[in-house]
Amino acid sequence: MTSQAGLPLLARQDDECDDFDETPLDGPNASILDSNRKQAGRLGYFVWLLTLSAGISGLLFGYDTGVISATLISIGTSLSNRELTSLDKSIITSSTSLFALAASPLSSILADRVGRKPIILVADILFVFGALIQAVSVSVTHMVLGRSIVGLAIGAASFVTPLYLAELAPAAHRGMVVTMNVLSITLGQVVAYVIGWIFAEHGNPATGWRLMVGLGVVPAFLQCLLLFFMPETPRWLVKAKRSDEARIIIQKTAGSDRVAMQMVDSILKDIEIEVREEEDSASLGNGDDKTRRSWLIGWRELLFVPKNRRALTIACLLQGLQQLSGFNSLMYFSATIFLMLGFTVPTLTSLTVASTNFIFTLAALLLVDRIGRRRILLYSIPFMAFGLLATAFGFSASGTLSVVARGNELTQSAAIFILLNIMVYVAAYALGLGNVPWMQSELFPLKVRSLGSGLATATNWLANFIVGLTFLPLMDALGASWTFVLYSIVCIVGWVAIWWIYPETVGLSLEEATGLLEHGWGAIKANYLPPMRDPFYDLG
Repeated sequence: MTSQAGLPLLARQDDECDDFDETPLDGPNASILDSNRKQAGRLGYFVWLLTLSAGISGLLFGYDTGVISATLISIGTSLSNRELTSLDKSIITSSTSLFALAASPLSSILADRVGRKPIILVADILFVFGALIQAVSVSVTHMVLGRSIVGLAIGAASFVTPLYLAELAPAAHRGMVVTMNVLSITLGQVVAYVIGWIFAEHGNPATGWRLMVGLGVVPAFLQCLLLFFMPETPRWLVKAKRSDEARIIIQKTAGSDRVAMQMVDSILKDIEIEVREEEDSASLGNGDDKTRRSWLIGWRELLFVPKNRRALTIACLLQGLQQLSGFNSLMYFSATIFLMLGFTVPTLTSLTVASTNFIFTLAALLLVDRIGRRRILLYSIPFMAFGLLATAFGFSASGTLSVVARGNELTQSAAIFILLNIMVYVAAYALGLGNVPWMQSELFPLKVRSLGSGLATATNWLANFIVGLTFLPLMDALGASWTFVLYSIVCIVGWVAIWWIYPETVGLSLEEATGLLEHGWGAIKANYLPPMRDPFYDLG
């Protein structure tokens, strides 16, 4: 569908984003409006169960990225019989991101061939092995190996779980469902910090950190069991010539009311049309040649078809910005930072960061399908930049140039000022940039959805790797103030880019959303929120 097809969809909304004007429309636009009205009911219990089950991947993702913060200050001399250096900490942390980067594009290819569920299963197996290797590590090398295996798991899970949920969720609730996975990630980080605090303060220093990293086995094993009861996505089933099974899943996810049931045929037909178009474009050849040709056609479609290239640009922009804004420097090194700031219980102080992230991600869960993806980013990113600049001012005003290199202690008031502004930054991040990039699959047509989402996720992990590897050296080289100023500049540049090219996709089906970039950047030519509802309308 073209971008014009989605135009009247949101322009006729009243003050509540999910209440549509009942004025009848004529022509082809009427069916689009009716389609979204019918999907705007309550989320069915089946989708809730699937969301919670798939969200365990997010929980593992969050736990394994969060637990390293407390682990790094609890290891002591347990690895290689010496204290960890800054380089050791950077390599242990960034190895996870590096292998997640490698796993993301590979997972995208496999997800198209074998399905979404098997990739989740492989991720769970890797989570188990990675956790066990970390728990029995006796050297830095062993620890890096365990973190690398966990990185493969995180890379696969971070790509496939949002894709799995986006393809299952009704259009009217897709933002909330995908944000539920992000909420699971933040919950995993909270759990990691709580466990880190318990073991760091009350456990055996020699074995506590081993239990911290080893506990990741439990949710991974639980999800392995739940996978036996979780369906494949309708869109992959249609691609696999299993339309009857796809119909059953659509019926379960659409809800049990009469209006929702009437939409099943329409939704299935849209998916079949898109799959047929994909098959027509890759119809030449046979056997291995056909598979190779299909793979090459996928790359050509993604990189040389203008609307797909625009979608990839936006998805990579959002994923890169999510990490280069510096958030995971706090997730990985928050306990280290707060120890340097003079807090007596740094693991407990770190819990305030994780809790803020969780609470405001919960708020985003309720707001993202009402406010919209574009607007929630334009509202929240300026507060991120403000929080970072205020944090930089706190370091500068205290006269502390480099807390890493010099180990200077701040006054209590300066430390609290910095903590409060970090919480402002984290709250704003959780509302927008923490969750919206994971809705990347909305932008891609089915034929390049896995490949495009995989490359965007790889961009996330490449940026994550850069941040994890460079944060402590930047603090040494530039000082704390200029490091946070650098992250704020990234936020400001990112805000301008989002204002310029990112369209609104709230309320659209996946098939409708992919048409927004058909004839240019959707933020300018398909900005369908009326001026009174979007203060950035005249700008974009």
